[in-house]
Amino acid sequence: MQIYLVGGAVRDKLLGVATQDRDWVVVGSHPDQLKALGYQQVGADFPVFLHPVSKEEYALARTERKTGLGYQGFTVDFDSSVTLEEDLARRDLTVNAMAEDEQGQLIDPFNGQADLNKRILRHVSPAFREDPLRVLRIARFAARFHHLGFSIAEDTQHLLNSMAASGELTHLVAERVWTEMARALTETTPSEFFKVLKRSNALKAIFPELDRLFGVPQTMRWHPEVDTGIHTLKALDWARAHDADLEVLLATLCHDLGKGLTATNILPSHRGHEQLGANLLPAIAQRMKWPNGPAQLAESVARYHTLCHTLPELRPATILGLLKNLNAFRQPTRVEQFAQACAADFYGRSGFEQFNYPQRDLLIACASACAAVQAAPFVEQGLTGKAIGEAMDLARIDVLTQLKLTWR
Repeated sequence: MQIYLVGGAVRDKLLGVATQDRDWVVVGSHPDQLKALGYQQVGADFPVFLHPVSKEEYALARTERKTGLGYQGFTVDFDSSVTLEEDLARRDLTVNAMAEDEQGQLIDPFNGQADLNKRILRHVSPAFREDPLRVLRIARFAARFHHLGFSIAEDTQHLLNSMAASGELTHLVAERVWTEMARALTETTPSEFFKVLKRSNALKAIFPELDRLFGVPQTMRWHPEVDTGIHTLKALDWARAHDADLEVLLATLCHDLGKGLTATNILPSHRGHEQLGANLLPAIAQRMKWPNGPAQLAESVARYHTLCHTLPELRPATILGLLKNLNAFRQPTRVEQFAQACAADFYGRSGFEQFNYPQRDLLIACASACAAVQAAPFVEQGLTGKAIGEAMDLARIDVLTQLKLTWR
């Protein structure tokens, strides 16, 4: 039995970057032998084991053969005769198909180190095309390493286009797509994930509502970059660079989806795009299996983001209505998330990086001031039921009126 460190840990060590997980491959063994050594089996489709001390994952060397459609359409062989090179050959990219033995020696049968030095993402073999999820995986790696100068090899790009044209992306399981997209959103340059999918003609199969934003014009006065798709990705990268969480990143990505439905006769204006986009999102979230929290924030940002932009001109009652629609008094963090997504929309425009966006802090201040209005004083006055809420709303409007005077 031989044990090798494989995959991302080896790649990241050569790159000199931190890695979160270490994966191991076991060659020349079988499940009973590992169990006897105290390893705990956790894999259902093929044997993966947790080390009895470190709890790191150890997988038996295996080969895969395509037998059906989609991510699960494979027959797996993990016989003890499977070699390390055979296991590495089934991997997606050459930079992920390297191993290190117990003496620290590099095993690199597919020249991954050379591609790493050249900053190239290249598929290991034609078997890459057998798993459509790899289109999303390579796009995610492009997003992770774009800032280091990585690009996709020309022959690999042709393969991605061919895979998208085959139609097999439509067989991907929604939960797997969400997992890859969620991870991509938190990579260093998330826009690159969607750019790769767009270049590969895969975005229209994965996220057609986003795909149709590209080429849709906006008013140059407010959007010097003009193209709605470009604006969306610029906003996304701004949010990521300013430590936005996953929910804010998804909301930023989706904030202008309604512009893809604007009637051509009113372009480049987009009157009513807020409601059009918000109305799209429940069905998108259901189809793509998004968690409730991110889906709800995305819908709120799509529906109300232009209100935040015009906050200083809004009446106090309108500001209170916005806060209540955001569920600000039960979920105070929602206001901060909403305001950050709105800031990303503002700054995701060519040349707007030099301007200030005070609306973010103003909205948070409004929420804080209104949250200070409590029910207890009104209960002490003898109010009950609905009357308490009405009195609190009037008090909050008064607070917002006074607060707005300080903005001038």
